[in-house]
Amino acid sequence: MRKWLWAAPMISGTVGLLLTGCGGGDPYAVAAGRGAPKFKSVCATCHGLNGKGLPNLGKDLTISQFVKDNSDDELLAFIKVGRPPMDGNTEMPPKGGDPSLSDEQIMDIIAYVRTIEVK
Repeated sequence: MRKWLWAAPMISGTVGLLLTGCGGGDPYAVAAGRGAPKFKSVCATCHGLNGKGLPNLGKDLTISQFVKDNSDDELLAFIKVGRPPMDGNTEMPPKGGDPSLSDEQIMDIIAYVRTIEVK
């Protein structure tokens, strides 16, 4: 049994690398996966389930120049404070109306929005 102890760290490291390669995936895609349900429960009220926007409520995020032109951190800051009514749309309340959203959850939503904008 003792002669195999030297192999344990090597085997453990190899298994870790294989698992990372197989299931870890792109961290941004993982964040988007976590953000999808939150988007659908909070943001879809105005932006629609597909992000295309609803008349007089929310803009179409799939073609939004604002989304394209701003970094994730800039979008986080914007979402946290919201905005007054403009361009024929209703106001966007801070955190989309869900004050319990954490910065991490909002960043997950932003990652999800970045995936739907190209569809």
